[in-house]
Amino acid sequence: MNKWHLNLSVQLIEGSVLAVGLVAGTTALFLFIGRSVLGEGVIALLYLVPIGWSTTRWGQLPGVCAALSAALCFDFFFIPPFLTFAVGSVEGWLLLIIFLTVATVIVGRIQYGLQRAHVREREALFMYELSTTLAGARTSDAIARTLARQLQQMLQAALVQVVIEPDRASTPIMVSSPSTGSSAEKPDQILPMLAPHRLVGEIRLWRGRVPLPPANGILLQNFAEQGALAIERVQAAEAEMATLREPLPVKGA
Repeated sequence: MNKWHLNLSVQLIEGSVLAVGLVAGTTALFLFIGRSVLGEGVIALLYLVPIGWSTTRWGQLPGVCAALSAALCFDFFFIPPFLTFAVGSVEGWLLLIIFLTVATVIVGRIQYGLQRAHVREREALFMYELSTTLAGARTSDAIARTLARQLQQMLQAALVQVVIEPDRASTPIMVSSPSTGSSAEKPDQILPMLAPHRLVGEIRLWRGRVPLPPANGILLQNFAEQGALAIERVQAAEAEMATLREPLPVKGA
């Protein structure tokens, strides 16, 4: 764990240095072209390119470093009086404030989009693993264990219980993850598992360190639906096998 955090810190530092270097190179290009050719407004807009690229490529911290260094370079080289950090006019202050505001918003929106994309990728991976595992399950107990384990890992829940109602007169199946977990409190969320014709069970969730997704959200509803379909498939197969095992009626009896 410590090694992972160290590698992450090194990557952030390297990304921040590269982001500042990218802004410095962009500033040198603007100075080569000339202040009078581009103008302050165009320069402010063009500075958003390395800021957006740094955020997308290296993350939020390098993006913030790029935005701050771009603001300092913009003030120092392109807002009169030149080669100082002083701002000599109200127009210059407004231009600098607007630039910082837009740059901050861009960094935040890009980071939010990247986080959402990562979450969707993670959810899609969990759904694929769940579908693959459920496809190979041959008993209701195996389905319950798979659902409880996958949900507990994905949601970082304190406790997950999966209860399966039998299709015949027998004891319901209840599986917990972690297997040693128990709670006297009511669950924070209960997800019914509905097959096309009946209720086949429910999923009970206790919140851990991470907040639970909404019960009516697409992710949890997909988990409940996948579990219900797998349970119905297994119970139908078990009912068919039980029918085949029944003795045939004897003629003339």
